[in-house]
Amino acid sequence: MVRDLVRDEAVLSKRCQRATAEDAAVAQDLVDTVATIDDAACLAANQIGVCKAVCVYLDDERNPHVLYNPRLMMGLKAFRVEEGCLTRDEPSKVTRYTKVKVAYEELQDGKLVERKRDFTGWTAEMVQHMIDHCNGKLV
Repeated sequence: MVRDLVRDEAVLSKRCQRATAEDAAVAQDLVDTVATIDDAACLAANQIGVCKAVCVYLDDERNPHVLYNPRLMMGLKAFRVEEGCLTRDEPSKVTRYTKVKVAYEELQDGKLVERKRDFTGWTAEMVQHMIDHCNGKLV
């Protein structure tokens, strides 16, 4: 289901609760919603009003990838960048890493399975942005 974006800083600044396999409907709402937004690249659950650590990013072919409970394990080659956000009016200057190692969970056969993956470039930046949202950090 396509959901409205939430701009309320009180909602966006709360640390998200750990997601479970029962949050699959939230993940589907994220996929449905991000697909309807021109130029959108990623979306976290608190941006649609659900305080769960679930997010989605779109790859270069606009295929969605859902991450449950993502956490940054390591980052290499820090740089400063100005980022926009779907739920914030003004861009923010943030520090990001060119390459990151992220632990997350993926829904497989109705259960969450632990994964670890390295992300680089633009995808690494999107994943870091979504992890900030899950941690209640206003970007």
